[in-house]
Amino acid sequence: MNKIKIFADSTSDIPADWRQQYEISIVPLYTVFGDEALQDGVNIQPEQLFQRVSREGQLPRTAAPSPADFIQAFAPYIEQGDDILYISLSSELSSTYQNALLAASEFPEGRITVFDSLNLSCGFGLLVMKAVRAAANGNTMEQIVEMLTKTRPLVDTEFVIDTLEYLYKGGRCSGMQNLIGSLLKIRPVIKVIDGKMTPAYKVRGKREKALDQMLQNALNQRDQMDNDIIIVVHALAEEDALMLQARLKEETNAQEVLLATAGCVISSHCGPQTIGIMYAKKA
Repeated sequence: MNKIKIFADSTSDIPADWRQQYEISIVPLYTVFGDEALQDGVNIQPEQLFQRVSREGQLPRTAAPSPADFIQAFAPYIEQGDDILYISLSSELSSTYQNALLAASEFPEGRITVFDSLNLSCGFGLLVMKAVRAAANGNTMEQIVEMLTKTRPLVDTEFVIDTLEYLYKGGRCSGMQNLIGSLLKIRPVIKVIDGKMTPAYKVRGKREKALDQMLQNALNQRDQMDNDIIIVVHALAEEDALMLQARLKEETNAQEVLLATAGCVISSHCGPQTIGIMYAKKA
């Protein structure tokens, strides 16, 4: 049986130390300022993105890796005899999945499996972590895909957006919504449902109130959690993320509560101070 090599893309927000430990390869998406296309996490980092948006007053576009990008990334591992499992950003949010399928079709049949996470950020990264551990434990490609298929609808992804400014600049809310939201200190909470970003509810008032609501939503599900991994992901909100991590460690039976930083593509859509909690429920 060939070795199974796990790939993901940069929107999985998997930290560098996890990538190194589990030998996860990443295909970056792009953030595009004018005619300048920058690879997420390679030649632009979130802090640089926020500084540039603040300076220029405009958000970058985001773009999927091309089929050629995937072919270039996959080819060395196919040539050395590995089989590849690529887990992608939700097909409902990007053409990344379709481009990976096009690339896979250029290789011998059965050597590359492309799996749609129907999620984003660490909701998708959580599936990647489960896959690499399953591969390390000797599971076959079929067994890993079966596990991912069962786990995918059980992943809960919820995050608080601190400001409507990035949603406004990205055309996802009107100027009036942005103004009223800012005046009333309204913070939208987003969930991923069926692969799409869906407004779940809004919290008015202090940021702490929104974070506590999100935390309580997770803790209300503690008996249904699979107790494997909980991930807290943030964009320039480390202090709050550490607080949530500590509370989740204290009040759940999770084996690991991991901390991650949102990459440039996720950050460009949600803005600074965004913070989320991701976990899977029991099957």
